[in-house]
Amino acid sequence: MSVIHFQPTAGLSGDMILAALLDLGLNPAEFRSAVQSLNLGVKVKVNDVQRASLRAKRVEVILPKEEKIKPRKWPEIEGLIKNSPFSTWVKEKSLQIFQALFVAEARVHGQPVEKIHLHEAGANDALVDIIGSCWLLEKLSVSRITCSPINLGSGWVKTSHGLLPVPPPAVSELLKNIPVYSAGVEAELTTPTGAAIIAQVANSFLSFPEVKVSAVGYGAGGRDFPGFPNVLRVFWGEETAAKSSTPVYEIHANIDDATPQVLAYAFEQVLNSGALDVFQTPVVMKKGRLAVQLTALAPADKIDKIIEVLFRETSTIGVRYQPVERRVLERKIEKVQVAGEEIPVKIAYFEGKIIQAQPEFEACQRIAKKKGLPLRLLQSQALESWKKKQAES
Repeated sequence: MSVIHFQPTAGLSGDMILAALLDLGLNPAEFRSAVQSLNLGVKVKVNDVQRASLRAKRVEVILPKEEKIKPRKWPEIEGLIKNSPFSTWVKEKSLQIFQALFVAEARVHGQPVEKIHLHEAGANDALVDIIGSCWLLEKLSVSRITCSPINLGSGWVKTSHGLLPVPPPAVSELLKNIPVYSAGVEAELTTPTGAAIIAQVANSFLSFPEVKVSAVGYGAGGRDFPGFPNVLRVFWGEETAAKSSTPVYEIHANIDDATPQVLAYAFEQVLNSGALDVFQTPVVMKKGRLAVQLTALAPADKIDKIIEVLFRETSTIGVRYQPVERRVLERKIEKVQVAGEEIPVKIAYFEGKIIQAQPEFEACQRIAKKKGLPLRLLQSQALESWKKKQAES
């Protein structure tokens, strides 16, 4: 199973995430081309720099000289992302990250989301940071993303709302239930954009996964602190066999008075909150009442968030959870070309041997609609293309 692990010993920001992912070996020219397709009028500069004693990649999003930071509301950002030329996953994940930013700002300022303007986080460079990070993660085709505890920094930071303590309130809100600490220099090390990205893309937070590392990326922050490497390290590799069995929690809620529409919405919200899997089971409760048991599988650090969603979005007044063991097959993603489009194929291994290969449904569905092709035909062609590729190799 392919894994990316973030190690934010110097915190993280949107540009540091972009730089670290590019430093894994992705093509900067291809990334610039993707950014240009957003039609924001920005340029992207990618080069190597030194931070203390370490070489790192630096990404700078250069705005036109006459351009001022333009605060944006949710409808404008939503429309820009939905009309972009990227995949469904990139769009949905980017929207999820921006939604987290809006909700955090709304809570901090005591205002409804529809009245919130994003200032720094709504600027064109932040749009590139968020959408670009999702695009790069998709290019890497990883199955799991993990992150070490996050260094927040200390001191004070100047914002559009005035001078604020580190971490700024929005960062504090975004990183709830995520392990953090403060060490090193007196500066803002983790920005709202960086916090929002990692909070939404990481599957779990731990010191370090058991992984066979194949590449390490170094992403530089904007400032160079003496004796303190201001870099984000990202590790990319394959999870070892020892992690095929992992402890997770099974969370149950019995619901006897919800409509199918409400259950479907709650189902979706639980998944968006970090659940590894969600399913419904018909049950019979006391007095013979028919009900549904909503069950979620989740890592330990997502339990509180999922329980909050269940209480908020359903009528349940009690939730049960217990630790269980989950054994999964080793997986990796390979890509094939069908009808002029790229389709990911998920490959599953048992004891080093391929036992399953399945084209990704979402990609096939999107391309089938775009090209006007039968979905089953597209799935079959993708699988045949992968088999041919295997035979040739």
